[in-house]
Amino acid sequence: MLQHVTRSFLLMVVMTVLTGLIYPLSITGLAEGLMPFQAHGSLARVDGRVIGSDLIEQPFSSPMYFYGRPSATTPPENAAGSGGSNLGPTSRALAKRVRAAAAKLSRQNHGMGVPVDLVTTSGSGVDPDITPAGALFQVPRVADARGLPVSMVRALVLAHINEPVLGLVGEPHVNVLKLNIALNHLTALHQRAVKR
Repeated sequence: MLQHVTRSFLLMVVMTVLTGLIYPLSITGLAEGLMPFQAHGSLARVDGRVIGSDLIEQPFSSPMYFYGRPSATTPPENAAGSGGSNLGPTSRALAKRVRAAAAKLSRQNHGMGVPVDLVTTSGSGVDPDITPAGALFQVPRVADARGLPVSMVRALVLAHINEPVLGLVGEPHVNVLKLNIALNHLTALHQRAVKR
């Protein structure tokens, strides 16, 4: 009996060291070596300062920026509380919220029909991406607010559409944070060009 207990205890110690120490450290080291950007959270930086992550929605409310999907988390930037709103398709509260958001976006964008992803939350509540239609819908508002030509802002959106992996996996999408960073850069370049 004591022999079985001793063997069981030694097996537990060996497996704990292997699976709880050696394996995680080796995988972390491998990730650090092969994919350091992803291993550190895919952090977005501007002028050396971290402004967010490419993987988590950042809230934008100024008309000068592209908006992401509505967030089900409270507050919107709280990724720890990620999750859907749990409101079903027959929910009156959801229908009221969607109608109000669609009306507001439609007013801001010259009465255009609103893409569904701009008024509904994602399953995680912190999705950093929108559809190309959702980004293109916002082009006139953003161009007006920044004093940029619509064609220039539209070209920027088209350049930031991520296609499905290998043409098969996923849907075309636009990362809102990356697009807004590029928009700031484009605005600065345009302002310099106009001053010349």
